[in-house]
Amino acid sequence: MGLRRLASLAGRLAPARRTARRRLTVLYGVLFLLSGVGLLAITAGLATRHTSEVDQGSASQAPQTALSQADARIQQLQAQLASEAGKAHTAATHQLLIGSAVALGIMVVVSVVLGLLVAGRVLRPLRVMTATTRHISADNLHERLAMPGPRDELKDLADTIDGLLERLEGAFAAQRRFVANASHELRTPLATMRASLDVAVAKPGPVPAQTIALADRLRTELDQVERLLESFLVLARAQHGILPSRETLALGDVVSAALADRADSIAARHLTVQHATGRDADWVQGSQPLLRRMVDNVIDNAIGHNQDGGWILATTEADDAIVRLVVETGGQVFDQQQVDQLAQPFRRLGADRTGSDSGAGLGLSIVAAIAAAHGGTLDMQARAGGGLRVSIGLPLAAHAAQAGVPA
Repeated sequence: MGLRRLASLAGRLAPARRTARRRLTVLYGVLFLLSGVGLLAITAGLATRHTSEVDQGSASQAPQTALSQADARIQQLQAQLASEAGKAHTAATHQLLIGSAVALGIMVVVSVVLGLLVAGRVLRPLRVMTATTRHISADNLHERLAMPGPRDELKDLADTIDGLLERLEGAFAAQRRFVANASHELRTPLATMRASLDVAVAKPGPVPAQTIALADRLRTELDQVERLLESFLVLARAQHGILPSRETLALGDVVSAALADRADSIAARHLTVQHATGRDADWVQGSQPLLRRMVDNVIDNAIGHNQDGGWILATTEADDAIVRLVVETGGQVFDQQQVDQLAQPFRRLGADRTGSDSGAGLGLSIVAAIAAAHGGTLDMQARAGGGLRVSIGLPLAAHAAQAGVPA
């Protein structure tokens, strides 16, 4: 009961963050203190008993009958010697208790320090496991804790976490393979349907206007499905980190090409576009088709999530070892929580907010996957004045000054 009270009192005096290391240290110190106090109590009890025996012995040796003068003197001297010996023993016992108490206090401090060191060493594998597990995400599920050491509880915990990571990796890989395989296999029936439409419309003789209108509508829908499947394939490849070919190219040129290809869409919405780029510092290395798709999706997002007569500001610049593409737009005020979810598949801002219902919600998730496959990052912020700010950071290509711009 006393041990529990001391542990509770020590716990209340500990800092607010009661880590396992501090709790173990306090427990070690309390246990040592109790054992020391017990040992000191036993020593004091034995010393007190010995003193009382000496006193009793001296009293029993007092003369009981009248003897000669010499014998009485001898007995008196013996009694005095016994009394002095008892006093000396009592003083020595008192000094011993004081010294033991001081030594106990010093050893309590030493035991706390040693307990802190021992607890830190015992808990070190747990800290390593926590840091490694926190580092592992969906992009590096292949990593394992691989905790060395004897077969104990900590080793069993690490092996259990490794098994969980292995199952998660298998589930993610199966999901990505399914998306890639399904997207690839669905292309054949789409091509067959498109060919059947072309054959039906191309038959000799007059074709009813309803048939031509229906064929045009079906072609539009088939084009949309084909774009969706292509997006699935790009997303699956990017998530697997598959880069078909690696080359060095200027990110600013890719942005300029994307804006030029969408000049008609920009003019149709009367958007004002500004593009600033650092020609000597925006070189990146990676898959040209994937990087172009990434930039195209960002520009398409800037055009679609805008308002007629609005504006687009695109800048590319190098910051230390990072090339950063920033695309800002005007428009409606968006909720930041909703914007944070746009990098997930099939998430998009509602048509009532953007004035557009096109797209399947894969554009920015593809951007995030391609950026991650190239060692980059994607950050999206809702602007206080309305619109979005999309920032992509990619590693600066090595030896960028000697690189040439791809055709």
